[in-house]
Amino acid sequence: MALLCYNQGCGERFDPETNSNDACTYRPGVPVFHNALKDWSCCKRRTTDFSDFLSIVGSTKPPEPVKPEKKKLSELKPKFQEHIQAPKPVKAVKRPSLDELMANLELKVSASLKQALDKLSLGNEEDKKEEGNDEIKIGNSCKNGGCSKTYRALESLEEVCVHHPGVPVFHKGLKYWSCCRRKTPRGCTTGKHTWTEKDAGKKVVPCEVITSVYAKNSLPELSQVEANGALLNVRIVFEGEKEFDQNVKLWGVTDLKQSYIIVTATKTEITMRKAEPMQWASLELATAKEQEKQKDDTTD
Repeated sequence: MALLCYNQGCGERFDPETNSNDACTYRPGVPVFHNALKDWSCCKRRTTDFSDFLSIVGSTKPPEPVKPEKKKLSELKPKFQEHIQAPKPVKAVKRPSLDELMANLELKVSASLKQALDKLSLGNEEDKKEEGNDEIKIGNSCKNGGCSKTYRALESLEEVCVHHPGVPVFHKGLKYWSCCRRKTPRGCTTGKHTWTEKDAGKKVVPCEVITSVYAKNSLPELSQVEANGALLNVRIVFEGEKEFDQNVKLWGVTDLKQSYIIVTATKTEITMRKAEPMQWASLELATAKEQEKQKDDTTD
């Protein structure tokens, strides 16, 4: 089926299969109508009759396709040549011997720690002044935990003191005493009042063991931490398919009811409350072979 050419000044029908590059003669310009004259801007052939204007045959052949310009291989090469300098060889540092003398590194103390130590030293001086004075003054409060009695006179020395021998515990909104877990201030033990700091002796404070496993993006639903007071089993799944699995025989005994776990985006922190306020030699209990080795080293 013949198609109609839409080029200006052509209007001929053609077969797409036999169409060639020089088959169309058309006007590349635009029609101009001025003072009854009609012409094309490309060739200025004027007429006053509109029919004659329409019969004007085009005067231009289609332009030949522009062939890409071929460049010589020498023109395609860069106009300058890059010179890459090789890095200078790094001088190897000689590793010092393990027998060389040790040197203390510079210790920098922050301003906040200095202020805290100054306050602590002032407080210790005041405590020493109070400890040096054994006199019991009227109005002194009993130093035993949970006791609210005050010294009135000599008869106060014979009173029975109802107090808590343990320490106060504040955990997850709960407040109780470590000795009896009572939620009331009334003591659970009877004894003598302690009117001075000298008679009170050293304070027993609760101790904790904190173990941190640095595993990013842990999956709590797949992770598990078990303990029985003397053994700790840790299994943490993190970052998809990574897994941390370790069983630890604890050096000391822990209080499971006061132990807990906090999982953050970067680590899993296991806080274990010690059952006894004592210092652990290490986190893990040494095996029988390690204990024998330690004894041999001590004997030698």
